[in-house]
Amino acid sequence: MQKRKLGQTDLFIAPIVFGGNVFGWTVDEKQSFKILDALYERGFNTIDTADFYSIWAPGNHGGESETIIGNWLKQNPSKREDIVLFTKVGLDMGIPGHQGLSERWIMQAVEDSLSRLKTDYLDLYFAHWPDENTPHEETLSVFSKLKDQGKIRAYGTSNFSADQLDASIQAAQKIGVQHYQVLQPEYNLYDRDVFEQTLQPICERHQIGVVSFYSLASGFLSGKYSSLDNIQGRQRADTLVKYFDERGLNLLDKLREVASRHNAAPAEVALAWLLAKKHISAPIASATNLEQITQFSNAVNLQLSPEDMQILSIV
Repeated sequence: MQKRKLGQTDLFIAPIVFGGNVFGWTVDEKQSFKILDALYERGFNTIDTADFYSIWAPGNHGGESETIIGNWLKQNPSKREDIVLFTKVGLDMGIPGHQGLSERWIMQAVEDSLSRLKTDYLDLYFAHWPDENTPHEETLSVFSKLKDQGKIRAYGTSNFSADQLDASIQAAQKIGVQHYQVLQPEYNLYDRDVFEQTLQPICERHQIGVVSFYSLASGFLSGKYSSLDNIQGRQRADTLVKYFDERGLNLLDKLREVASRHNAAPAEVALAWLLAKKHISAPIASATNLEQITQFSNAVNLQLSPEDMQILSIV
């Protein structure tokens, strides 16, 4: 599998980044290990997680996903150099002071993440969410310091607006450090406008790598939910509701039309569409079983025609 260079970093990542938010939530450690083994065997070397995952699940306290990945790496130490590992900092961990992007918290949080992941460095460290109480200069300065110390190889940000990203670039120039090298925005066949109209031009201008999340729109673009009735009781029901408008249902029809042309699953087509976008370094997608990982491989090998791209993009 051909790896992709991630923006101006020295990282070469898999065409699809695995989203580790499911570990410790919908997937227990035993199944997580099977998924990680299968990903590695198929050449998917890039894993995205966060200190916050998965604090929302009953009985969890945060750090569960990192811990599972760390336990897998402990059992497979020779694989660490092949793995490109992303994690994040910034969301509220449920303890006073354990949130935000201040130097004090980042310096503690990075050590916590390294300990859970059982590694002495992170390939990519993200600011998970904007922090209005901390100047960009302070956050960028500490990320730059961690890079100089060898604890991280690159740094990025997630969930920034165009104004926030612009401001962070100006702040980096002001203090003489590298700006965020990677952006993690929401982007998929349904959610396109915000990224394409406001963030994409900035990323192209400053050669910022882009790793998109919600690549399958919380599973909507997999085609497994055909109506609102299908999502009742689902764990992401509240997130999925917005997609069941006229545009979303029309998009599903087009997705199935293109999928039938290629004897492919709708999820494979939705991922292939992202893979064909030159401004996307790689999409993030999660899986809870080995069949879904096979779909990742199928998506990487699926070549959509210009006509396919047009059908999908006009919805």
